[in-house]
Amino acid sequence: MRFSDLHLCVPLKNIEQTRKMIAKSSQLGYSQIGIPLPPSIEQNAVDRLRQVCEEFSLDFVTRLDFAPRNPGELLSGLRRFRRKFEVVSVLCSSKPVARQAAKDRRVDLLSFRSFERGKRFFDWAEAELASESSASFEIDAVQVLSVEGFARVGFFSSLRREVATTKSFGVPVVISSGATEALLLRKPQDYASLTLLFGMDVSLALEALSKNPASIVERNRGKLSPNYVAPGIRIVREKKIVD
Repeated sequence: MRFSDLHLCVPLKNIEQTRKMIAKSSQLGYSQIGIPLPPSIEQNAVDRLRQVCEEFSLDFVTRLDFAPRNPGELLSGLRRFRRKFEVVSVLCSSKPVARQAAKDRRVDLLSFRSFERGKRFFDWAEAELASESSASFEIDAVQVLSVEGFARVGFFSSLRREVATTKSFGVPVVISSGATEALLLRKPQDYASLTLLFGMDVSLALEALSKNPASIVERNRGKLSPNYVAPGIRIVREKKIVD
């Protein structure tokens, strides 16, 4: 089984720490990592990250973490940035943004960072919309590891309800590390075990760490290919045979 971590938050300005985190990901058994990048990043910086990943036999995935303030800003950003990144995650900080992101086929991951139930805008309405698009529900494992005290009870209750909702509507779940330093990284199997805390089957958790994220990357790389026209339609160029 090949494991993916689509949210490795490396410190881009600190190449030594970045290298350390990438190396640790490889040691822990990941085959593919997604690194969030700013839209303004220069191509030589992207190439440098790719080279480091290749050094440790990791498939490098470019990712955009987008935090729009309203649906209009979301639509504008998707028009500008969608084709520049292999994975697009939307931080849903309000109900209108969550609704728009869930129904837009250009959005790959729905992200909810708040520990408070009233600020996590994912229920049956978003799940129904996401089930008809290609959006997946992302869980950052760093949140599970870092939440403490009374907030932990409420957070796990929210996750339990959200995971059950994704299952009811057939919305894929993606588990990422969300790690900002090497000490926060864990093996994929460890993250899968953590999901027992909020009622997720380990077999489904392993899919959320392998099959589900990998399928997002494969689908989007196909769309970014110059031969892509529309879903199910690609340009096929025949080779000329010279006698």
